[in-house]
Amino acid sequence: MKIIAYYLPQYHPIRENNEWWGPGFTEWTNVGKARKYYRDHYQPKIPKDLGYYDLRIPEVRLQQAELAREAGVDAFCYWHYWFGNGRRLLEMPFNEVLRTGEPDFPFCLGWANESWKAKVWDFNSTKRDRTLMEQLYPGEQDYIDHFYALLDAFRDKRYFRKNNRPIFVVYKPFLLPDPALFMLIWNKLAVKEGISDGFHFVGHTEKTKDVDSLLNMGFNAVNIVRNGEYAHNPHLIKKILIPTIKYKVFKQPLKIDYALMIKYFVQSKEKEANIYPSIIPNWDHTPRSGRKGSVFHNSTPELFAEHAQEVLDAVSHKEKEDQIVFLKSWNEWGEGNYMEPDLKFGKQYIEVLGKIRKEYENK
Repeated sequence: MKIIAYYLPQYHPIRENNEWWGPGFTEWTNVGKARKYYRDHYQPKIPKDLGYYDLRIPEVRLQQAELAREAGVDAFCYWHYWFGNGRRLLEMPFNEVLRTGEPDFPFCLGWANESWKAKVWDFNSTKRDRTLMEQLYPGEQDYIDHFYALLDAFRDKRYFRKNNRPIFVVYKPFLLPDPALFMLIWNKLAVKEGISDGFHFVGHTEKTKDVDSLLNMGFNAVNIVRNGEYAHNPHLIKKILIPTIKYKVFKQPLKIDYALMIKYFVQSKEKEANIYPSIIPNWDHTPRSGRKGSVFHNSTPELFAEHAQEVLDAVSHKEKEDQIVFLKSWNEWGEGNYMEPDLKFGKQYIEVLGKIRKEYENK
């Protein structure tokens, strides 16, 4: 069984963020100014063991890997930004991981292929829908350039593979103008450069109805992340009618009990061989979205343990190489979606997952 944790590199200042939001802006800016929107709202969320870290510091990256090992995580999936025509952002932390060889911890890459909008980072922006960085798809040569920009990563002994094929996640697969062409080009280049006989492409989605379409496009597998299930499941929609009314009429965040949500995170589809379920420890988008955000209220280590157990049970019957689970996420603090220690729970989420993982290893 393998657990792959999504990893956000938005914790160091870059020139573009300085220009858009002011000197020194990182994701911590949103995390630090988060406010309570109801009486027992758990905000602000304050990091504990690692503090408000800066990913330019190598010791931080080493500590993250040690905590991930403790949690039973097998690899980080670093979110990677390629906006077309060679334009990249936030690449420094992963480039340092690649250059230094540290941490000695497996990894793969996920292409976060969407335009950056102002509303993603600041709900008070006067021009919330303005585009900060547009995602472009210039054509075949750009796919080739993209591959070669990452070639050293694919050759790295730490790169995480399934059946000797490097795993590569596409965040918004339906935005690709020709996903089959993209995957064909990369598979041919993988063979040409002696990387493997091709990639193991994983399409990312929140919706069960997308699965067959993604597999028909040529994706080898699908990762379902059901943090948006409240918008897609008619049975759940009925159960959150009152929170929805408060959200739409009284402009309160969409507050849904985590205990309710975890009943819908794993469904029958996730038990299929090429469908990879997700472990979701928590969710609170209000630091980024304010009153427009959604909150999985009252996530606790005990409830998380129930959820994580169900996810691992869902894949335990599969063939060994298909027992893959994604963890969303390792450090999405601005979305209240993280495993790293905080002041309220310390390392309890890490300890819970690590314990469950060990129990499976000992079976």
